Amino acid sequence: MRSTLAAVLAGSLVTTTAFAQQRADGVAPEAASGLRPAAAEPVKAKKFMVAAANPLAAEAGAAILKKGGNAIDAMVTVQLVLNLVEPQSSGIGGGAFLVYFDAKAGHLTTFDGRETAPAAADPTLFLDEAGDPLTFYDAVVGGRSVGTPGTLRLLYDTHERFGALDWETVVQPAIDLARGGFEVSPRLHQLVAEDAQRLKRFAGTRGYFFDAEGEPLKAGSVLKNEAFAQTLQAISEEGAEGFYEGPLAEAIVATVQEAEGNPGRLALSDLQNYRIVEREPVCIAYRVSEVCGMGPPSSGALTVGQILGLLQPFDIAALGPESAKAWRLIGDASRLAFADRGRYMADTDYVPMPMKGLLDADYLADRSKLLEGDEALTKDEVQPGTPPWDHAMLLGDDVAIELPSTSHFSIVDGAGNVVSMTTTIENGFGSRLMVGGFLLNNELTDFSFETHDDDGNVIANAVAPGKRPRSSMSPTIVMREGKPVLAIGSPGGSQIIGYVAGALIAVLDWNMNVQEAANLPHLLNRFGTFEIEAGTSATQLSEPLRELGFTVKETDLNSGIHAVALTPQGLEGGADPRREGVALGE
Repeated sequence: MRSTLAAVLAGSLVTTTAFAQQRADGVAPEAASGLRPAAAEPVKAKKFMVAAANPLAAEAGAAILKKGGNAIDAMVTVQLVLNLVEPQSSGIGGGAFLVYFDAKAGHLTTFDGRETAPAAADPTLFLDEAGDPLTFYDAVVGGRSVGTPGTLRLLYDTHERFGALDWETVVQPAIDLARGGFEVSPRLHQLVAEDAQRLKRFAGTRGYFFDAEGEPLKAGSVLKNEAFAQTLQAISEEGAEGFYEGPLAEAIVATVQEAEGNPGRLALSDLQNYRIVEREPVCIAYRVSEVCGMGPPSSGALTVGQILGLLQPFDIAALGPESAKAWRLIGDASRLAFADRGRYMADTDYVPMPMKGLLDADYLADRSKLLEGDEALTKDEVQPGTPPWDHAMLLGDDVAIELPSTSHFSIVDGAGNVVSMTTTIENGFGSRLMVGGFLLNNELTDFSFETHDDDGNVIANAVAPGKRPRSSMSPTIVMREGKPVLAIGSPGGSQIIGYVAGALIAVLDWNMNVQEAANLPHLLNRFGTFEIEAGTSATQLSEPLRELGFTVKETDLNSGIHAVALTPQGLEGGADPRREGVALGE
């Protein structure tokens, strides 16, 4: 498959391979002066652009576009190939959010392919026999954590509506690659080695990710996946029904319900009844742009929007990325937004939520007054606000764990259709259960393990039958005068919000191109501690931020920003140097 793609693409594409060596150490390129990244040219193209977390996936998507496919066609192919070559992050055993601009209609919309809790789920799902919450990995590993997968239904239904090529055509590249084999990447090898104990717990993952001696497959070794090829062949011939009904659906349910030591509650009826939901995008005006993304059950667009809205009164552009004051403002705006997120945000199909109130201009302007001081906000100052409601409700604060994994890709085709899609199986390698050559998600652990707080208030993100767990995935399209100018997103658990907000500020306030924004060292603050990306020039701000009153922690911050900008001169693509991805364009 790789050689075939190379032949198709030879001499016609520009790519970010010049950054490959910088990615080898897994950290961002060092800044040239202060925190601002060294000048980095984005990939430039006129016809189309794909930015994704693995070169094979980006190449496969680009080949589909060269065949006359559109952004939705390429989306299907990119996701299915990512499932194969980056299985720890996403796939048809998980869920996804799509933000999509339909150029012909001039319409921006979003599609919710988030997993749902089984009908048999109840408030005791993540409690032990004594009624206490399970530890995170006791809940994750096995069938208990598996929600009804939504990614394949999202791919199929949106392709039925918007795709240009036949379904079989866009699925075939992943079938060919699964049968022909691909080289195990250094990142996949490393992650398998780090998770070996959990992956070896089940026969499926033990047999797939390890050699005959029980060692993790070496980087560069060729891995074939005939089981996944057969799964995709059934899906190619039967569409979504080949996944949600019949032998594969029965195998999924059996794998979940019979998981040794930690069985789950997924049933055939859950798969048969699953539907994606088209939702209105959540947008906020920021500077001269409109930043739009995925609403609940994602907290992404609301929380990113709140951060930007709280910063609106401040001249972040003049302060610049080297300024501790700028990062104090960004960090505390994030803390305030996360306080609201923890109390109010959940699946609005189940929980009433002040969506308009959370982005109300007067509410944010009043709340931004908390940022007018010169030092970090105290813990007492960082409390959930009281946004305007159309009714009253008391809610408790959620403390659900959401660990980094996931993948993001951005696509723009020759007609101007734009895909911004974030996709996940939640924790790395999900539930560690494998069926049909793919991993099943552990998405249900994104729910709060407890249903009430200590005062008896209901937690908005508590588990319920059919409910979709809250997410931080933040696929984003920035609009200007009714037209898209940027598609962007990132993986990273609840850190996604900070990654995306920081990259947006880099582009919209600091005039960085998309590659410079992806290279920018990270500084995040969700819950009070300022997380500074270790090994980068961001650490020069550690002491200044401590002097402003913050607790600081230098740590790995492994984002995966993949972005495409639509400029008057053409398309510009950027890929995060912390992962193995590329941007490809023609």
